[in-house]
Amino acid sequence: MVITPASNFVNIGERTNVTGSAKFLKLIKEDRFEEALQIALEQVRGGAQVLDVNMDEGMIDAKAAMVKFLNLMASEPELARVPVMIDSSKWEVIEAGLKCLQGKGIVNSISLKAGEEEFIRQARLIRKYGAAVVVMAFDEQGQADTFERRIAICSRAYNILVNRVKFPPEDIIFDPNIFPVATGMEEHRSYALDFFRAARWIRENLPHAHVSGGVSNVSFSFRG
Repeated sequence: MVITPASNFVNIGERTNVTGSAKFLKLIKEDRFEEALQIALEQVRGGAQVLDVNMDEGMIDAKAAMVKFLNLMASEPELARVPVMIDSSKWEVIEAGLKCLQGKGIVNSISLKAGEEEFIRQARLIRKYGAAVVVMAFDEQGQADTFERRIAICSRAYNILVNRVKFPPEDIIFDPNIFPVATGMEEHRSYALDFFRAARWIRENLPHAHVSGGVSNVSFSFRG
């Protein structure tokens, strides 16, 4: 898969995520991995260009499930050609997943939440495995919820990754947080605009970096 400046939206399928599909969660819990693989196939046939795989659930051995599922995906030609986004809050699960990937993957995600030292350690390992990375707009003070905080955190993370870790800038994908906008609360009215403004700022000021986001938090507001 090649992404160029002329590429349109890249769609990330999130049904192979135990938090994104009740059906997928049930199949994984019941050790019905072959059936769970069908959900991945449906996602790809439906237009997903990247598959997000997440096994983080209290009743599941996330590390073992991640390895088993990724190895099954690699044996299916339709799935083997699609990049995998390894999604976990546990670093050991991410690293186990990276060891399974045949091609270039994406790690979802790292942030400055635990400070610069841990951020750099994880980024160096991701670079070693040759993967791209999603960087959340999150620092030691919490999630960015204004335009100013979004661009400040993304700029800081970019400079650390590019200048100190020597991370390829084209392998950095920023997620500047789209929070739900249809809450009816006045202070949430600018959330979507702040994301769009931050996306434009990243494009104009952080060379070669990409932008990702859960756009459903905006489109959900316009149902009906």
